[in-house]
Amino acid sequence: MTTLLEFKHVSKQYGHETQALTDVSFSVEKGEFVSIIGPSGAGKSTLLRCINRMIDASSGEICFEGNNVLAFRKSELKKLRRSIGMIFQHYNLVERLSVIENVLHGRLGYKSTLAGMLGIYREEEKRQAYEMLGILGLEEQVHKRCDQLSGGQKQRVGIARALVQGPKMLLCDEPIASLDPNASRVIMDHLRSISVNLGITVVINLHQVETALKYSDRIIGVNKGKVVYNGSPDQVTAGELQRIYGNERREAGAEQGETQAG
Repeated sequence: MTTLLEFKHVSKQYGHETQALTDVSFSVEKGEFVSIIGPSGAGKSTLLRCINRMIDASSGEICFEGNNVLAFRKSELKKLRRSIGMIFQHYNLVERLSVIENVLHGRLGYKSTLAGMLGIYREEEKRQAYEMLGILGLEEQVHKRCDQLSGGQKQRVGIARALVQGPKMLLCDEPIASLDPNASRVIMDHLRSISVNLGITVVINLHQVETALKYSDRIIGVNKGKVVYNGSPDQVTAGELQRIYGNERREAGAEQGETQAG
């Protein structure tokens, strides 16, 4: 396999006191599905947002396709963000616009400012947007306003918007945190399918341990800004969960222990 992303001794400090990430190192292969788990405040979102420089790391290197993104200038950063789709917990849609209009916003990184303001898209871009909505089961919602959709449908619009960028990687920041179990399963099934069938790398933050174990090729456990586990879901024991979550998630350890015993 080919390495797509590599963290090399990355740290992030806010102000003089808050250390969000400390000496984080790991790599992600092309097409891999990697879940980042850990307690609230562990640094998961900071880690994810450092990849596309929504947040700037304080030190170390973050290499995407072999290039250190921390050294990128503005033009290089714009190009990087075309290659990395972002899926948010709260969707980040323009609610008053239609589904298709929101999806086409995924092409704005390729547009001039004027073309973007005027909403000028090529027929090929429109065709691709419709195709992605079809893959995600939203054919009947194409012309609905986004404020008429359920939470699960809104998140699928967000995924379609990310996919029309033509990304090599999807970053998903707690994409199912606001959804019910059925909608959560639909979203996770789609993300897994995108990884397997389209070969797009997925890096996802999750609170739901069992979901992470079910869908992932690899688990990265984070506690207090440090990577404390990096390995196969099959090797995540009750002891490892205790190390990742500490006292905050004793029940997770017990639950996983019961799962493995069964």
